[in-house]
Amino acid sequence: MDNILFSCTYTKKIINMLQLNKYSFGIGDRFTMQGKAQLNAIIGINKAGIPVAPVWNKSNREHQIVNTGPADTWKEAAESVSALGYEGPWFVDADHINNSNVDPYVAHSNFFTIDVADFIGAQADQEELEQMTLAMEPFTGELRIPGIEKPFVITGDMIYDSVKKFYRAIKEASSIYNRIRTLRKSDDFVPEISMDEVETAQSPVELFFILYMIHHLKIPAQTIAPKFTGRFNKGVDYQGDIRSFRKEFEEDLMVIDHAVRLFGLPGNLKLSVHSGSDKFSIYPVISELIHKHDRGIHVKTAGTTWLEEVIGLAMAGGEALEMAKRIYSLAYGRMDELCAPYAAVIDIKKSELPDPEVVSNWNSARFSNTLRHIPGHRDYDPMFRQLIHVGYKVAAELGDHYIAMIEKHNKIVGEQVKVNILERHLKRLFGQ
Repeated sequence: MDNILFSCTYTKKIINMLQLNKYSFGIGDRFTMQGKAQLNAIIGINKAGIPVAPVWNKSNREHQIVNTGPADTWKEAAESVSALGYEGPWFVDADHINNSNVDPYVAHSNFFTIDVADFIGAQADQEELEQMTLAMEPFTGELRIPGIEKPFVITGDMIYDSVKKFYRAIKEASSIYNRIRTLRKSDDFVPEISMDEVETAQSPVELFFILYMIHHLKIPAQTIAPKFTGRFNKGVDYQGDIRSFRKEFEEDLMVIDHAVRLFGLPGNLKLSVHSGSDKFSIYPVISELIHKHDRGIHVKTAGTTWLEEVIGLAMAGGEALEMAKRIYSLAYGRMDELCAPYAAVIDIKKSELPDPEVVSNWNSARFSNTLRHIPGHRDYDPMFRQLIHVGYKVAAELGDHYIAMIEKHNKIVGEQVKVNILERHLKRLFGQ
């Protein structure tokens, strides 16, 4: 891959960094088997005139469950790029890493999602808090952000509360960033700061303070993933007030634009939407606003490809359909265990799920239509979809039997993956 370099001067020196494209799309793949299908979707949107860069992402938790490692994700991406003759920029994301697990990713990633959600609200050194609050004191009064009609009224207490809430998290981000930089002995990677896996959304004003702290601690972040209002459950549509999301998202865009100019942050700094798969109802809003303000976007998806694998098995019929049913039955019986790590981002009521005995009598069309996310379809069941979304551990435990079944039905499975990403996600997200 050709490294794209740019100069970032806000750290008082020139840093050569790998630059993330204006539009990028995270393509998670639990079992590292759908890289070509995923890349074919990216090639499809690029041919439509919209340059979107693929970002293969896989978290440490997913690697542990599936028994893979960072090198496997890099290999999948590199082999897909080579096989399809893809000549555009591409990235491999060390997804949701921290100081305890980042080291194995350093040699096999060029994008690092630095997750500091657990440090929001953590105690920081009192002297540092006071110094940071003092540094931000000039922002008291009316804070006018170009593009936002009403100024924000900032008080000293607001600044102190924000510093107290977020400074320890940003300091941890700085620590992780510098650890990566030291281990790589270079700046040739994309840093993202992730703060989305928390209960309370960060307001646009808080995002402004956070960006100042990022600047102050000299982190050349290229994307930031805040927590937005509403529910971003795994694999299903957005739940919340779309008008409120629109206002918040647009103000966040304006805050970033202002912070880039005011603080000298990287010019390509952009919002990142996590758990972005299947958020169909807000894709038109995102598309309209990024085009209106000529801003970039990164959308991260993960389990949607795994779900399309199961749909492909169901469509194949026979023993493949039986495997899909078995996965559901096993997941149903282990629901509490499988849902626990994702409790904050799923909503499932077991009493409303179909009984495995009922599912055992379904044909291919009924199973695939129940799982496939087609809003308004009479068979679609978001709870059924969410349970299988978190049930990939069951497939991992099937081991070679599952892998062999996917390989046997690779054509139909790959087609589901490609169509899902291209038609349901990329074209909706970019207004095609």
